[in-house]
Amino acid sequence: MELVLEPDLYSPSIDEKGNYIDVVPSFHKKGLLCPCGTRKGKVYETHGIFSTHVKSKNHQKWLEQLNLNKANYYVENEQLKTTIQNQRLIIAKLEKDLQNKMMTIDYLTQQLIHVKSCNMVTNLIDFD
Repeated sequence: MELVLEPDLYSPSIDEKGNYIDVVPSFHKKGLLCPCGTRKGKVYETHGIFSTHVKSKNHQKWLEQLNLNKANYYVENEQLKTTIQNQRLIIAKLEKDLQNKMMTIDYLTQQLIHVKSCNMVTNLIDFD
């Protein structure tokens, strides 16, 4: 059985002015997946092929959009952080509720077993 290797997700670098720029990273056996959307699901397996892709018109347009929307991405990132924190709190509460309900079920099950065992012994006289 072999391990399934997932391609790395490409992310552009940031220059000294805070703009996104393309810097082609070193390649591993699993390749790179570019989120620009030019070719959905296309894995670039070599440095040369990805370098050619980075120079494409659609990729450059995507990079330009990233640079134009930097402030929006920051706001979105902050909103997502808040959402994640809220979801963590909700999950913790639900886990606590689930644990309490499981304990209640276990307790009631034990009570039911106890009652049934007591009824069997006391009802031996009423045996038909």
